[in-house]
Amino acid sequence: MKLLSPSHWWEALKREWLLYHLGDPRFRFMWDEPPASEWVALDCETTGLNVHRDEIISIGAVRIVGDQLRTSERLELLVRPDRQISAESVRVHGLLESDVAQGLPPDEAMMQLMRFIGSRPLVGYYLEFDVAMINRAIFPLLGMGLPQPKIEVSALFYEYKSRQLPPYQHGGNIDLRFATMMHELDLPLRSAHDALNDAVMAALAFVKLRHLLAQR
Repeated sequence: MKLLSPSHWWEALKREWLLYHLGDPRFRFMWDEPPASEWVALDCETTGLNVHRDEIISIGAVRIVGDQLRTSERLELLVRPDRQISAESVRVHGLLESDVAQGLPPDEAMMQLMRFIGSRPLVGYYLEFDVAMINRAIFPLLGMGLPQPKIEVSALFYEYKSRQLPPYQHGGNIDLRFATMMHELDLPLRSAHDALNDAVMAALAFVKLRHLLAQR
């Protein structure tokens, strides 16, 4: 019988504890071993920027398999919020309340998203905000947040740019703005603040950065 290391033993114990407390057992698959070399790039648009109060109104996600974006395997949802969309947010993403009035109820949108993600690691640009918004929406369903590993594209870009600096400049300022990153990586910049477009661009950056960081 194969003995587990202390870290693997702890992870297995944690997984079983979470599954025992899972609010909806239909979503146990999110704790499965992820498919090899597969990820999901994700982005959300929201009624505002307050993770405790605002709501998701649009979700875009696309699967990455190896070095390929599977744009035929994408998810694009409008979500009907309970609160008004702030004027500041409308100026960012252009979505009006009339645009999302026929969107999915939040619970149904979250269920579709979780099925689409499966157990694949998540990729995104400033992903922490999107995951916080999603976790708040799925907590009433699962009693917990998304368990998948999260990969921050801006952190990969920071590592890549840091490697190009001389040792005495390590830790210096690096421009992490999305447009700057796409320009530096010589990647196409699609219309920003559209959830699917942002997910696709984050996926392109992730694939290229993986190759660049693998080069020594």
